[in-house]
Amino acid sequence: MDFVVDVLRRFFHKEFIAAEAIMLKIHIDGEAVCGTYSYDVAQTKVSQVIEYSRKNDQPLMSVLREVSSQ
Repeated sequence: MDFVVDVLRRFFHKEFIAAEAIMLKIHIDGEAVCGTYSYDVAQTKVSQVIEYSRKNDQPLMSVLREVSSQ
């Protein structure tokens, strides 16, 4: 759980309280939205999170989902 909070603070610039809330949502629901970004920025963040997780032997998954325009 501490690793997820670290990732949220490091890559998504979340304050500690917000990072904890997102981490708990991930823990309970299995997923949460960490931010909304342009495609290029989101793709970079996903790559950074996956690389950082692998380097730290953590099974954290990060995915990019496109939001439909309405």
